[in-house]
Amino acid sequence: MRIAEVAPLWTPVPSVTYGGTERMVSFLTEELVRRGHDVTLFATGDSKTSARLRALRPTNLFDAIASGEVWRSEYYQVSNIVEALREAADFDVIHCHLGCFSIPFSALTLTPLVHSLPSPLDDDDLWVLERHPDAAVTARSRRQVAAVPAGRREKIKVIPNACDFDAYECSPEPGRYLAFLGRMAWQKSPCDAIAIARQAGMPLVLAGEPWYAEEHEYFEQQVRPLIDGTSVIHIGPVNDVQKAEFLKNASALLFPIQWEEPFGIVMIEAMACGVPVVACNRGAVSEVIDPGVTGFYADDVETLASLVPAALSLDRRAVRDHARQRFSIPRMVDQYLQFYESLLPAGQ
Repeated sequence: MRIAEVAPLWTPVPSVTYGGTERMVSFLTEELVRRGHDVTLFATGDSKTSARLRALRPTNLFDAIASGEVWRSEYYQVSNIVEALREAADFDVIHCHLGCFSIPFSALTLTPLVHSLPSPLDDDDLWVLERHPDAAVTARSRRQVAAVPAGRREKIKVIPNACDFDAYECSPEPGRYLAFLGRMAWQKSPCDAIAIARQAGMPLVLAGEPWYAEEHEYFEQQVRPLIDGTSVIHIGPVNDVQKAEFLKNASALLFPIQWEEPFGIVMIEAMACGVPVVACNRGAVSEVIDPGVTGFYADDVETLASLVPAALSLDRRAVRDHARQRFSIPRMVDQYLQFYESLLPAGQ
């Protein structure tokens, strides 16, 4: 097939630290190329890919905004979609990873457009989905689209995210610390992770950093005062190599989210190391964790500390093997290819 993958421009593809959508775009693109498909990636010039790269601008938007080079990100996102549409006749499918933002562009071409939803849906997203009832849409989880009216929801294909299990090593014995990995934001709730670790009587290592102004304020006022360098340690952002080592040596991953997380890639990255996950039952958590097999979840934070001992008793090799069956890259790409093929004219 001739396939265009249109990435967000916030980070390179793949992302260096934070950027789950760009990481999934990379997994999908590279596996499609490996299988012999003709793939063009519309991304930034600092991306790394074996596909044909169409770079709208040389660097990612986060860096460009930080340097004062870019002020209005939407101009670049729209232009990136248009670049793909200009070549629409050369593709069998164009896959946009920008959420509902790109859905109206489906009316401008006969080439099938697929739109993946990377974020929780708000009222404006629901309006666009209803406005364009025939747009081809994929979601990360069933929970992500639970608020979509049933008639529209049944047309949305749920394809869970994946993990490169070969990039992670399983450590058969539990490590000496609990781990938290994510943005230092109230939605991710590192403060709750600290409370859980204290109740469990174990040290906690926090990896990640605040990104936005309100996150910096939250971190400085609520998280930093709790970091003592002994029972609570903050190591900042981690790249892929550092992340694999950090997770492998953890006893369990704490995931006490306080928002409707569409998926939660860090959960399966931990599982790839054989590390069980203890999480709040919000968002897609119940669709990712298999209780008693890859971890545990509860409806309230107060219960999570009591689940840590049971999580530590799980067979770490079984955690990895079970997660690999559910969340491998080939499995994810098989599902996307089946969806692509369903959109093609009969006989093509």
